[in-house]
Parts: sequence; structure tokens; C-alpha cells
Amino acid sequence: MLEGVDRLVTVPGGRLAADAVTTRAVAACDTTALSGIGGHFAAIAREGRTVRLARTIGVPLRYFVAKMYHGPFLVVGERIEHLFEWCRAQRIAWQFDPAYTRMVPAHHVVEIDQIGCPDPVPRYHRFFEPEIGGGPSDAARAGAAYVEAASRAVEQWMAGIPDGEPVAVSFSGGIDSTCVLLLARKALADLGRDPDLARPFTLDLGGGGDAEQAGRVVRTLGIERTWERVSQPADAIDLEDAIRVIEDYHPLDVECAAAGLCLLRGVRDRHPRLKYLLDGDGGDENLKAYPLEDSDLTLSSVLGNPLLYHEGWGVEAIKHSLVYSGGLSRGYMRTWAPAAVYGFDAFSPFTTRPVIAAALSMPFDAVVVGRPERLSTLKQEVVAPGVEAVTGIRMPVHPKRRFQDGVGGASRARVTKAWCRRVFDRYWAERLHAAEETEWRSGNEMTIA
Repeated sequence: MLEGVDRLVTVPGGRLAADAVTTRAVAACDTTALSGIGGHFAAIAREGRTVRLARTIGVPLRYFVAKMYHGPFLVVGERIEHLFEWCRAQRIAWQFDPAYTRMVPAHHVVEIDQIGCPDPVPRYHRFFEPEIGGGPSDAARAGAAYVEAASRAVEQWMAGIPDGEPVAVSFSGGIDSTCVLLLARKALADLGRDPDLARPFTLDLGGGGDAEQAGRVVRTLGIERTWERVSQPADAIDLEDAIRVIEDYHPLDVECAAAGLCLLRGVRDRHPRLKYLLDGDGGDENLKAYPLEDSDLTLSSVLGNPLLYHEGWGVEAIKHSLVYSGGLSRGYMRTWAPAAVYGFDAFSPFTTRPVIAAALSMPFDAVVVGRPERLSTLKQEVVAPGVEAVTGIRMPVHPKRRFQDGVGGASRARVTKAWCRRVFDRYWAERLHAAEETEWRSGNEMTIA
């Protein structure tokens, strides 16, 4: 392996950024310092031959080991696409396979030693250790703590936006998006700005429940003048495009991304200069508001693994996917990637560590008391009184329903994971075949573009 060659490549084209304090903490693998750093980040640092990578849920981070100069090049970027394009530029795309890429799991520092062959084995160091179950079991008190943490996250994010800039809110009229809208209006008022700069947008494909629900909520709150219904034909939903955008094949994430792309395309057409976007992604994960009958999960598995919905089964678990991480750490691409496609700076307070920690402090065992059906109503029992405690506003609450029933186009059959995986595999097979036909260079050649 050649000495004196920098074999760490950060691929341009994304929005990776971390401040100097965060980068130094990652370089030193200082998990204590990282645990005290707020906000979202993705950071890359080197110490000798050891490269360290870390991220939070809100920013993706991937890497790939390319063989060049008789040694490994660690290529780092936000997307599979970015890593592949770098390999194409070096004419070594024949080495590439999406399955060889790795997603950095959220809330961990990943250490990789660049020592040549065999390939390095990454080491993981957790920097987020929330207290589990130490908070109040009373729903109103737990809700006040949870929503207060979310309110601080929104205000901190909003403070970085220039005064006078409008902020779009992806709005279904459900618990999470209504909470975010009200917290956005509060943050703007507290900053001395016009609360009406928070502009809710709702996708309507015809026949869904979100648009009517959202209309009822904004009328009840007296802010209908700020709301826009984005009507699109049902066939505007493009599932194959969503798979390409999020680079994944989980059906619910694909459907969510397809709807997000459709909504944001409509918003961008109407408002070419609108930049900032708030959403409520992560609220279901925080308060475990998923129907267990839709998965192989049991109540004991959900309650016994507090970060299951955020991080999956854990980096050492049999079910952990090296390619994709797990939980919302993986799934947030359904929100981040559509926003990036249309040039939005997106944020959800529910993905931040203080808000996650506030949710996990609730003793779910004591609250649920062995009844899975409690999970279907718990979120409204926590969030609604929390919003009232923080904002003074009684939030309209509607029954939770499946995502597919909200945006419309209900005649479509539910997409399957097998179909999504076939689309994903076909897309990459075509790209790799085209690269192998035209872009071939030995990894032993001594020049790099």
C-alpha cells in the first residue's frame, strides 16, 4: 500500500456539514462531548489511519471501500448515488455494488482503520444514551415535557432562518403535523415574527382523508387563510421514482416518499423561492404509534427495545442491516430525500435527541400495562395536553388512520416489499451494466481524477 496518499474521499454534491467542535469530538471519538452537542450533524474525521464517522437521524451518511493504488480508498457521501458517481468518474464502477455500501447508524461513532487488505471491520461507539422510563407516567405531565422539548427544537431551528422567510409545513391535520404547526407559530411569535409565516400544505389526490381533516383543523384554529390544499391527480404518484429517490425498498417508506415528492413538487411549482420545510416525521416512532398487526413485532419486543423504532434492533443484532442501518435511522430518507430533490431545507423536531429522550423517559410499561391497543390512542393522550400546556391552545384531535387512507388514490393496491425490491434491483442492474460496458479501469493504475 502506498504511503503519503490521502485515501479518504468526501464526495461533493451533498450537504454534509459539521462545525469544528463536532468534528473535533468525532476525531477524538469523544462520545461524552458528542452527547452534549445539539441539533443534527454528519461528521467525518481522521486520526492517523483511523477514520471516524458519525451522524444523527436528520442527516444521512454512507461509505464505500474502493480498491485503488494497492490499497483501500474510503469514499464517503450522503447517498448511494453519490458514491457510485465517484466510482464512475474514476472508471472503477465495475467494483461498485449498492450492497457493498454502508449507512452509518444514527447515534454512533463508526471507526474504520485504513490498513489495506483484508477489508476493515468497523467498530461502533454509542453517543446517545437516553434515560429510559424515569419520567412521569401521567400522560399530561409526560406530554408537557415532550412538547416543551419539541418547542425548544423548533425555536432553535427557526432562529437560524432569516426574518421574513416563510416556512412550509407538511400538514395532514394529524396529531404530529398539527403539533408542529402550532409550535412553529409559537416560535415565530416568540422571535417577534409573524406567526402566519408558517404555511401548512396538504396533499390531496382525491378521496383521501387528509385534506378534509386538515381543512377542519385550520378552520377550528382560525388560520385557514394560511393553508393551501395541493391537489394532484391520483396517477401523479410515482412509486418507482420514489424508490430511486430514497434508494430503498421498504413499502411504507416508498409510499410516504412518493406522496412527499408529489406534495413538494406542487409546493415548488407554486412557490419557486420557498426554502424551509417543517414536518412531523418521527412522532409515531417516539410514542410507538404503529399497529403491531402490520409487522412481526410483539408488544414485548417494542417495549423491551426502547430505541427499536429509531435504530432498529441494534448494530450487533442478527437483524441489523449493514447496508441500511435500522428504524428511523434508515427510514428518514423518506422525508430527507424528497426535500433535497426540490431544494428544501427540511427539519422535524421529533427526530432530535432531546425530544426522543423526552419520549423515552415515559415509563411505557406502566402506561400500556400489557395492552397493545393502548398504543393506538397513547399519542393523542400525550401530545394534546402537552400542546395545551406549552402553547395554551387546545389542539383538535382526530382518530389515527393508516397513511394510505390519508392522501387519497385509495383504489391503488398496497405496494409489496417484493415489488419494491424488484424495482430497486432492476434500476441498479441497468446502471451497473451500462457502467461496466463503458467505464473500466484497473484499480492498480496510479492516477486519480
